[in-house]
Amino acid sequence: MDRFSFLNAVHAEYIDSLYEKYKQFPDSVDASWRTFFQGYDFGSQSYNGFSVQELVDNQSGVTGVPEEIQKEFKVIDLINGYRKRGHLFTKTNPVRTRRTYTPTLDLENFGLSQDDLDKKFEAGNILGIGEKATLSEIVQHLEDMYCDSIGIEYMYIRDPEIISWIQNWLNKNLKQPILSKEEKRQALHKLNEAVAFERFLHTKFVGQKRFSVEGNESIIPALDEIIHRGAEQGVEEFVVGMAHRGRLNVLANVFRKSYSQIFSEFEKKDFEDEFFDGDVKYHLGSSTLTKTPSGKEVKINLAPNPSHLETVNAVVEGITRAKIDLKYNNDYKKAMPILIHGDAAIAGQGIVYEVIQMEDLDGYKTGGTVHIVLNNQIGFTTNYLDGRSSTYCTDLAKVNLNPVLHVNADDVEAVIHAVRFAVDFRNEFQSDVFIDLLGYRKYGHNEGDEPRFTQPKLYKAIAKHSNTREIYKEKLEKEGIVGDDFIAEMEEDFKNILENHFEASKKIEKNALDPFMPDLWEDYTIRREEEMLAEIDTTFPAEKIKEISKSITTLPEGKNFIRKEVRLHDQRHKMVFEDNQIDWGMAELLAYGSLLSEGFDVRVSGEDVERGTFSHRHAVIKTEDAEEEFILLNNLKGDQGRMQIYNSLLSEYAVLGFDYGYAMAAPKTLTIWEAQFGDFSNGAQIVTDQYISAAEDKWKIQNGLVQFLPHGYEGQGAEHSSARVERYLQMCAQGNMIIANCTTPANFFHLLRRQMKADYRKPLVIFTPKSLLRHPRVNATIEELSEGAFQPIIQDEVKSKKKVERVVFCTGKLYYDLLEKKEEIKDEKVALVRLEQLYPLHKDKMQEIISSYPNADLVWAQEEPENMGAWSFILMHLRELPWKLISPKASAAPASGSYKRWSVNQERVINNVFNLNE
Repeated sequence: MDRFSFLNAVHAEYIDSLYEKYKQFPDSVDASWRTFFQGYDFGSQSYNGFSVQELVDNQSGVTGVPEEIQKEFKVIDLINGYRKRGHLFTKTNPVRTRRTYTPTLDLENFGLSQDDLDKKFEAGNILGIGEKATLSEIVQHLEDMYCDSIGIEYMYIRDPEIISWIQNWLNKNLKQPILSKEEKRQALHKLNEAVAFERFLHTKFVGQKRFSVEGNESIIPALDEIIHRGAEQGVEEFVVGMAHRGRLNVLANVFRKSYSQIFSEFEKKDFEDEFFDGDVKYHLGSSTLTKTPSGKEVKINLAPNPSHLETVNAVVEGITRAKIDLKYNNDYKKAMPILIHGDAAIAGQGIVYEVIQMEDLDGYKTGGTVHIVLNNQIGFTTNYLDGRSSTYCTDLAKVNLNPVLHVNADDVEAVIHAVRFAVDFRNEFQSDVFIDLLGYRKYGHNEGDEPRFTQPKLYKAIAKHSNTREIYKEKLEKEGIVGDDFIAEMEEDFKNILENHFEASKKIEKNALDPFMPDLWEDYTIRREEEMLAEIDTTFPAEKIKEISKSITTLPEGKNFIRKEVRLHDQRHKMVFEDNQIDWGMAELLAYGSLLSEGFDVRVSGEDVERGTFSHRHAVIKTEDAEEEFILLNNLKGDQGRMQIYNSLLSEYAVLGFDYGYAMAAPKTLTIWEAQFGDFSNGAQIVTDQYISAAEDKWKIQNGLVQFLPHGYEGQGAEHSSARVERYLQMCAQGNMIIANCTTPANFFHLLRRQMKADYRKPLVIFTPKSLLRHPRVNATIEELSEGAFQPIIQDEVKSKKKVERVVFCTGKLYYDLLEKKEEIKDEKVALVRLEQLYPLHKDKMQEIISSYPNADLVWAQEEPENMGAWSFILMHLRELPWKLISPKASAAPASGSYKRWSVNQERVINNVFNLNE
């Protein structure tokens, strides 16, 4: 059917009105009309002078539109066909024949024929090749631009300005990459480094894992070009995240990590620092300065990563955002994240989607990310057809309508052309862009693996295939860019460099862990477990507390807020200035205010954190009518830090990873991630396992991220009771983090202040309360905030320790349940002791307290089931003591879904503490 046959069936005035509508709002008209008007715009100045009115009024031809103009529109349709579907017919696969797709781009599918090939069409103007190009020339141009070594997807983008920019870039930069003689030699030089390095390792360290980049060596010149072009456009710092595939090559040939150090790591030597266990060589990070050919100095960082392939994505975005906020004064063009994915991982790992959804969110955007997929066409042993349902591994890019370039990794000039586009696009639109670098994996998943077990046909083809350097070397020889002498000298020089470093590596006795972003951490010392028990001064002047209180309880004048908001701030004002009884929410805000007034920044992030899941925080307030937002903590007197608080997307994994990365690059910012409920943090377990608990030991990295995990048994069921205390305690060792379960607003206040006042940074996990947020006995005085300190253990006063028959240690909310029963029965035989800091455990202080009760037995009481909570941790660390456990019985689920059953179990625990069940 003629796509433009609708033209002869409508009134000219209607077309005119549609055309006016199209000019203002292109997406508001039907796709057929939009295509027609696009064609009209391209050709209206030259199609024999026809206007829209005349196109309809002219009755020549069967359809009412002149035949030559119909043909012009069919050529335009052909051009759009290449733009939309050309990527399906490219030469982008170096070792496999591409799958077939229909309909094809044959002329006949667009109402054209071979007879039209020699005819001239003004539609060539659209491609920038002149007004009188023949159809043959137009088709060849389209084939070269859209169906050669690069296939580009972008026509799904809804913004005409972006589409126009992309098309203009493609037209302006011609259909093929143009490199100068020196640029071509530089590309060959980088390829030589990549290939020769891998061959050297393969020869010297036979059978050892290195996760070679062979088959995708062009990633090295690609990264080189991104850094150089980005720097020329004003980027001052790059943050790179990648998994293990090709990482050693990137470390050596982009980040310039010493070859001798890498070779030494292959020798399986110990690390020089006995306090750190280190990590395998292909997980380590790096930070360095590099210079572009024009002499510009730029900082590049490669974030350390675990084997959990895409976890590092969120961390890199967080690092980049911290640098944008704190170092580059919110200029998103100064820092650029680069994420290097695997094809199986980007398609299969859910965190990729979560991170992509952050692209334009106020609290998480980084000005656009350059994504590069090292596409091996395989995941370990899994064929790509079994690894995804989508056509491409990069189809996730369409979520945010980001352009994708599919590139043959064997064509290094096409790769450089693609990354130039990516850098330009990212910097122009502050948006993500994807490059699908289609190559192969020369060996198995690692060098000791046999890939022919599962892909015999593919690996037969790979065995016969020349590497990228050889392919490019032959091309440049034919062009006369390089000769035999140049190539021989280049290869011999680099081989000698590697041999010299190999010899030097033998003299290295122990390997060192390179610091990551060392300039940010010069003022901080890694402290061991015993040092972390020392008290830190967290006092803060009472007058300043009152001053901050006034600022954060005074609503902006002339603004209309809902009555509950007004009443809440009146109550908070009364807490400080009349009652001297400060609740949890107010104490938290005062902790932030005190740190802000001392010049620290504060960032809080997570689901519903602005108000707080339990409506206790109200750090962001909104007017009733216009929903104008105010953060009163940014209105303190005098110089102050910046308070940022953001409701996150409904994600734990990516958001916790992002905030961890932020804290990694922001030691002077109190960075907090809050879970909606504590148990929801298990959705981010990988970040906790691989980064939060282990990064210091693996990579010698400090991090001060704070996690708020609401925890407490109040009959809300299995999913809203436990933050899984036992899991966090199980990971504690070597002073790697701090675990706390505060029971007073004052202790919470001082704990947050301690996190920033210390000369070290450790991850801090706080099991925060729910019912205690409004408990009548859970409050603090100004004096406790101003003059106090964090108390790792709180011991209740008793009249006579000699009369005490039972000392009960507990933590968290259970204390108040026990205290209520103790006062109800007027008990004097039981002493209650609260562990506020569970790790590092102040064992000496505990022993001192226990020894002060000469006639008492020893109990650990908890509301969590026996197989959960802190019990196993206490037993492991103080197993020499005669503990008796009082808790609910072991359970598969953390809590009962029945309120009645929970209340019975809770009452049984409480009564057992006071021997009331006997």
